[in-house]
Amino acid sequence: MGTNDTIEAMPLPLAARRRRNLPARAAFDWLAKGWRDLWHKPLPSLAYGLAIFAVSIVIVWELFRLKLDYILFPALAGFMVVGPLVAIGLYQKSRDIEDGRSVSLARMLFVKAASGAQVWYTGAILCLLMLVWMRAAVIIYALFFGLRAFPGLDGVVAMLLNTPEGWGMLVVGSAVGGLFAAFSFAISTFAIPMLLDEKTDAFTAMGTSISLVWNNLPVMLAWGAIVLALFLLSVATGLIGLIVVFPLLGHATWHSYRAIA
Repeated sequence: MGTNDTIEAMPLPLAARRRRNLPARAAFDWLAKGWRDLWHKPLPSLAYGLAIFAVSIVIVWELFRLKLDYILFPALAGFMVVGPLVAIGLYQKSRDIEDGRSVSLARMLFVKAASGAQVWYTGAILCLLMLVWMRAAVIIYALFFGLRAFPGLDGVVAMLLNTPEGWGMLVVGSAVGGLFAAFSFAISTFAIPMLLDEKTDAFTAMGTSISLVWNNLPVMLAWGAIVLALFLLSVATGLIGLIVVFPLLGHATWHSYRAIA
């Protein structure tokens, strides 16, 4: 074997393989590909989105019934933490489309990940992170308002915007929530697709996801902004938008993984 063959056979350095130098606009390409996958035999994807909407409505209803409405906003934010795990069936559909396999709701619901139980171990970590964030949100409220009862959704906006404590809570809560959101986004956005697609362990997948996000920061910031904007749009529609938005983001996330990982 010649020297040139030896050089060609050598793998690229890890940092080079994890840096794709994609422009920020590439995030819109992922969204377009996700839209295409959504409308390729759309019924399974829309049924998936409808199920997510129904479960979300039940959870919100239970929070109000149990008088836990004070954790509604942290719970909505926490949904974005566990979203990548919940979307695993959508990744499966996009992968099936890539591989030319038949698409079915059954294959989306009963996913066989290449990493086996490691994907559920990662999911447990994400759920724990969501619970920590919700507890942190309650503690932040208590630090600024003490034992004052939560005024309900009708009064919370006035309390936040018309009092010094409210502005302080908004600043601190946004900063802490942003850190939780950034960390959860970094560890999960590529980890779950990777565990579906490759045989690896949870911590390797999460560590790789952080590395991929960090080394492709411009496009990942754009992607994170798109995800947040579409999620807020879904909340503004009373969560009805999740029926379409959640499958769209799930399919698009698979294409972001294919483009970078």
